Amino acid sequence: MTDRTSPHVTPSACRHRVARAGALLLTTLLVGMGGIAHAQQQGDSAEDPSTLILSDTLHYDDLKRQSVFTGNVVLTRGLMKLTADKLEVNEDEAGNQHGTAIANKGKIVTIRQERPETFDVIEGTGLRAEYDSNKSQFDLIGQAVVIRYICGKQFDTIRGERVRYNEKTGVYQAQGGANSSAPGGRVRSVVEPRSKADAAVAECRAKGNKKAKQTNG
Repeated sequence: MTDRTSPHVTPSACRHRVARAGALLLTTLLVGMGGIAHAQQQGDSAEDPSTLILSDTLHYDDLKRQSVFTGNVVLTRGLMKLTADKLEVNEDEAGNQHGTAIANKGKIVTIRQERPETFDVIEGTGLRAEYDSNKSQFDLIGQAVVIRYICGKQFDTIRGERVRYNEKTGVYQAQGGANSSAPGGRVRSVVEPRSKADAAVAECRAKGNKKAKQTNG
């Protein structure tokens, strides 16, 4: 790219730049929230979903391997959606990427992750969110809340100052602190029994099978 230290980019200038160099930018930088650059080193995989990032402005620094999106940021990658006021994406030499999403005062960052195979939906909110593509791990920081839904019904809720969720392992971690969403700066967890969750999944699967049979005839 010829413009490696470009200043703040307006919406119209951003659209012009994307039209001029969008293919390179979108495929090598934006898609990488899930580690696409790392995947390219090992060979393309049909399972790697593409990533779409919408924003009011974009600042891209080729030397720093950094992209900064601001204003009504919406990131969609496969079945994951993130909304924020600012998103900064940094890539290391190995192709791993780290994203930091920030909300303006009085607003929150939101993350929604669907897991159709288990009929799960994970919804998280916080003042800031961090994503490590190498670990497939989210951190919601400041007034953090993570809620798990199964077949549309709320099951587990975790509150704290920081709540971490690993996409690969399904493991949650939480820390309390002065900016916790739970009273007294504590961590507050409400978790339904595993048997109840399994029953909800089985019921949802049975409904899906019944509906499929009716559709097929």
